[in-house]
Amino acid sequence: MAVVTMRQLLESGVHFGHQTRRWNPKMKRFILTERNGIYIIDLRQTLDYIEKAYSFVRGTVAEGGFILFVGTKKQAQAAISEQATRVGQPYVNHRWLGGMLTNFQTVYKRLQRMKELEALGDLSGTAAGYTKKETLQLSREKVKLTKTLGGLRDMTKVPSAIWVVDTKKEHIAVDEARKLGIPVIAVLDTNCDPDEVDFPIPGNDDAIRSAEMLTKIVASAVAEGLIARSGRNRSDADAKPEATAVAEGEPLPEWERDLYEGAEKKTADDKAAEAPAAEAPATEAPATEAPAAEAPATEAPAAEAPAAEAKATEAKAADDKATTEPVASAAE
Repeated sequence: MAVVTMRQLLESGVHFGHQTRRWNPKMKRFILTERNGIYIIDLRQTLDYIEKAYSFVRGTVAEGGFILFVGTKKQAQAAISEQATRVGQPYVNHRWLGGMLTNFQTVYKRLQRMKELEALGDLSGTAAGYTKKETLQLSREKVKLTKTLGGLRDMTKVPSAIWVVDTKKEHIAVDEARKLGIPVIAVLDTNCDPDEVDFPIPGNDDAIRSAEMLTKIVASAVAEGLIARSGRNRSDADAKPEATAVAEGEPLPEWERDLYEGAEKKTADDKAAEAPAAEAPATEAPATEAPAAEAPATEAPAAEAPAAEAKATEAKAADDKATTEPVASAAE
């Protein structure tokens, strides 16, 4: 089944490119035609590249990786945060700080600082022992960190790949990913450089509906990868009971808990349906053992056999005696 149809791409305006005077000659192979001074992107190629990117993202996540969603332009901010949150992936949708990937150790320290400020709770009053000035400074620091790093809260290492909307605007993120050898999946408008991207998707990166649709497709690939990963982990856990005990004690994110609960509910219903049928023969088992208790009664005649033999011997002796007495009388 196709990931997306040509009609859906057309309705979202994915085929509209930039003006003819604003283009990159390297994108020529992705351009179908020109209309009213605007390039029209070949959606047949877009469908093919979507399939390739979809397979890559799904396989990467299934192997234990994760995708960083990046899109700081206004048209993509809402879609980036919504879709990344839906599948439990990190995202940046306000401002890309230089060194987020190449200097992640420092960024990780700022993430810890943000969590410390969040742990303090409400800083509107002075109940925590801070002066009004200190409270104001801490509140401003918390707001600033949450705005720039809030989407990276659970990220502990550099991502396995990044999804980018508008490589021209996010050129710093693309450059850092290329330096670290991190694969880049991105929307390529007619003014972009395809050589900078590992998995290009030719399309419109300026329209809200286009950015939303393409980001949703990538998020759906992540969701499929997570389901495949959970199934693989479940089979491994069945082979290793000790690993299951450890995994059950670990807290799960909300998105991963939803995936597990769906599969566990189905398994529980199947087991509940099979349990009554399996217990019915077990309750009838004692009745089949009843004849075994009657076995000693059948052996009782064997115990009476010596008495019968003794009576037969006495009868024979009496007959012999009766026979010998007339013979003795005749002899006299």
